Amino acid sequence: MILVLSAITFVVSVGVVLCIWFLLMGESDQEVIQGRIEKLRAAERWAGITADLKLVRDEMFSTIPLLHRLLAQAPGMISAQKYMAQAGLKTKPGKLLLVSVVIATAMYVIAGHYVPYYLALAACIATFFIPLAVVAWKRRSRLHLFEERFPDALDMLGRAVRAGHSFTSAMELIVQESPEPVAGEFSIAYEEQNYGIPLRDALLHLADRVPSFDVRFLVTALIVQKDSGGNLAEILDQLSRVIRERFRIRRDVRSKTAMGRLTAGILILLPFAMLALMMSINREYESVLFSDPKGPMILELAVLMQVIGALILWRVVHIEV
Repeated sequence: MILVLSAITFVVSVGVVLCIWFLLMGESDQEVIQGRIEKLRAAERWAGITADLKLVRDEMFSTIPLLHRLLAQAPGMISAQKYMAQAGLKTKPGKLLLVSVVIATAMYVIAGHYVPYYLALAACIATFFIPLAVVAWKRRSRLHLFEERFPDALDMLGRAVRAGHSFTSAMELIVQESPEPVAGEFSIAYEEQNYGIPLRDALLHLADRVPSFDVRFLVTALIVQKDSGGNLAEILDQLSRVIRERFRIRRDVRSKTAMGRLTAGILILLPFAMLALMMSINREYESVLFSDPKGPMILELAVLMQVIGALILWRVVHIEV
């Protein structure tokens, strides 16, 4: 048993060192060139130039060749890479996977010395998803920031169109004057149409990269205006007004549901807080849950019911605007 633990500790230590090395290692020239090739390949794909080209092979999921080949055969890796790009991360999915595996294994080895194996396994699984949760949080924050700054970009578009600029020139003005992440997303759309992709396709790609109803409204309005005509500046002003009104309603809803969200959070955390409190006050009283053969079954049932209750509470207090 000691030999097995020593081997696991050695593997975890090597993994941690490699993980830190990959995180601290900057982009090499090869990675920069590969990134440019990926952009060109993506432009070819959106333009429909796919004759006998397997573009999936050009998507680098990891800088480690073996890990890249393994991930290239796994389903959903393109979506995972797109998800991380929406979070504004330049990290490859392979690096994120290595980080998750290393910290999960380290948690299992450390927790295995103090708690039963099933609790150590639960802690290992929970720790594995921590980097994924961080990516999800960064993606949500970035998209929310984009939506907040999007109306200002629409106002800038409207003013530029009224001043006599073309729509593409107005997009270039947004790239130069708007803050991130609005400037970065419009920069990609502007560069795509500069490379020869039709403006309609570049706007559709923008809507695909930014999963926001506001961007879809903009793209739909621009496509309809281009096909049927109309006052583009007035369309942009109306759209900006509608988005700002929707944000006002969303803030009102959040303020009126604040008490419900606070209550939901307290009810979700209360069982865990009481368990920790009872273990600190009377450890022998709580130890029955871990020593009795029926204890693990009761704990699993309690966790399952807690998860179901948390999902129900989240659905009750979460109102989509």
